[in-house]
Amino acid sequence: MAKTNNIVHQYFKKQLEGFKLLVKVNPIHFKGTEIMVPESGEVEMRDLEFDAEIFDDLKADGFTECTALEFNLYASGLAK
Repeated sequence: MAKTNNIVHQYFKKQLEGFKLLVKVNPIHFKGTEIMVPESGEVEMRDLEFDAEIFDDLKADGFTECTALEFNLYASGLAK
C-alpha cells in the first residue's frame, strides 16, 4: 500500500452566525477541504493548501476538533 493511503486526516469545525465551517486537514501534505454550510442548507466545498501553522491558526480562530463522520455527512449531503 502506498504511504499516501495511510494518512489520518484531522477534522475541525466552527459555528458562525448564519453558517457552519468544517475543515479537513492532511497533516503530512498540508492540503485539505473546507465545507461551508449556511443555514439555507446549500453546501459549498473548496480544496485548500495550508502552511505548517494551520493547527495554531485553527485554534486561534476558535475551531474545535470534530469527527470524520460529521465532516463526511456534510460532504456527502446527508446532513444539512
